[in-house]
Amino acid sequence: MNLNCIVVDDEPLALDILQDYISKVPFLTMVKRCENPIEALQIVQGGGIDLVFLDIQMPELTGIQFLKIAGNKCHYILTTAYPQYALESYDLNVSDYLLKPIAFDRFYKAVEKVHNQVKPVETPASVAQPIITPAPFSGAPNPVQDYIFVKTEHKIQKIYLHDILFIEGLKDYISIFTKDERVITLQSMKKMEEALPQSQFIRVHKSYIVAVDKIESIERSRITINQKIIPVGDTYRDEFFRVIGNKNI
Repeated sequence: MNLNCIVVDDEPLALDILQDYISKVPFLTMVKRCENPIEALQIVQGGGIDLVFLDIQMPELTGIQFLKIAGNKCHYILTTAYPQYALESYDLNVSDYLLKPIAFDRFYKAVEKVHNQVKPVETPASVAQPIITPAPFSGAPNPVQDYIFVKTEHKIQKIYLHDILFIEGLKDYISIFTKDERVITLQSMKKMEEALPQSQFIRVHKSYIVAVDKIESIERSRITINQKIIPVGDTYRDEFFRVIGNKNI
């Protein structure tokens, strides 16, 4: 089944990128690209659209306002450079939340999810609250059970511990950065810290937990992981350098 889609963004470059991505996916049909969200809203309300790629920060109408007006007439994938709207957008039942710059593999994963949602399937009862379920951990690496489950949007997602680079806390939710994606979940840093094995992860700042084996370099009180500079907070400095010191040769 093909999905008729439109792209709504006030940046021409962003429209070009998404139009190119859409052209590469066999089950997507590009109906319209819109720089004006009011025009896009009229198209959606007219029917016949299955999927909308929607920017958030637009002058005439924000993406969040667009969602509240348009309702559940179709599926929505938000495309934005701002992570702080993730939780509010999930309350409005968006299918996915893509952070710019958007890689094609992440784009494809999002549209494939929508494509699968079009087919009615039986799903388990929804979970009442966000959860983190650590897998059994004996101290020795276990490639089969070395993972955690986190609640993201309206599903529970498995994340393998060896894929995690670092975790960033942002107010009432956290972002888990892996080798391939960024996973946002409504959860506290304390709860996440308790769920992770201390032999592999360490809290280095009130807003950061890092995977020790993913640290590329340390300069003074700054850690580099995958080109990301992470500060070491005063409260956590002594314990961090004690752990790192034990691994020196």
